[in-house]
Amino acid sequence: MPGTPVGNTSAKVKNHMRLSFDSRSENESFARVVVSAFMAQLSPTIEELNDVKTAVSEAVTNAIVHGYRGAFGDVEVEASLTSGGYIVIEVSDAGCGIADVEQAMTPFYTSQPEMERAGMGFAVMKTFMDDLQVESHVGEGTRVTMRKLINHAADNQ
Repeated sequence: MPGTPVGNTSAKVKNHMRLSFDSRSENESFARVVVSAFMAQLSPTIEELNDVKTAVSEAVTNAIVHGYRGAFGDVEVEASLTSGGYIVIEVSDAGCGIADVEQAMTPFYTSQPEMERAGMGFAVMKTFMDDLQVESHVGEGTRVTMRKLINHAADNQ
């Protein structure tokens, strides 16, 4: 809902966007570009921009590879720019869900070892973002919510 921030925050939303696309691997770069263009209004540093792009890539790739496992469905990305200079990003799918979120967030764990995946997606997201929350229900899908303070934007608030 416009005007309502994604994620667990009470900050006032200054701008909001929503994007939906097919769970095709070629759309991962599309999602990165859209989110980085949207957050440009916060005047992020190159490092902040790269951090967010990397985290979005990981979240979208997880949705495509692990959520849908070769099937097709929709991946949704929402982003809000909030008072205080935060970007809040939510990536969700209606895929198979995660049975044990805590285990899935363990570095080097992968649900598909036959695909030679490194199992570092959530660890990368945690490293580059200030906050990471994962909500998942088996058979219903997964929602990853990430939040990052864009320091330059916060200085101008």
